[in-house]
Amino acid sequence: MVVDGRAPPPTGRRQGAARKVRTLSTSSADAPTSGGAGGGAPAVAFIEAHTSLPITASDVARAAGVGPRALQLAFHRHLDTTPMTYLRRVRLAGAHRELVAADASAGDTGAAIAHRWGFASQDRFATAYRHEHGVLPSRTLRT
Repeated sequence: MVVDGRAPPPTGRRQGAARKVRTLSTSSADAPTSGGAGGGAPAVAFIEAHTSLPITASDVARAAGVGPRALQLAFHRHLDTTPMTYLRRVRLAGAHRELVAADASAGDTGAAIAHRWGFASQDRFATAYRHEHGVLPSRTLRT
């Protein structure tokens, strides 16, 4: 039952899960950026420490000490996203920083940068990058 726009507090098993999920984020003000994870955010810290590796939502949940569904709910509640979308945004932000600093004339390539940030498919990287930044990675690399 919802009272005054609020759901009742969790009870029993849900209360224990809710306590564990709070370890994801210390406040709802946490934003999905790659700038650091706040004190009590092991899931976010795990993602940021393992960005270039082929990690899954189950890996993140295990690192945070919660189940996959609790992890999903916590990301939705605190960051308004999913764990894998958060991972993709962290990867895209890192690749963007590297593309901006890269020198194409020195042999830096978008493909190599994408690979370092955990993108196995150059096409998917280019599509996600363009969606996030409004330009293709090759354009960022040239400017």
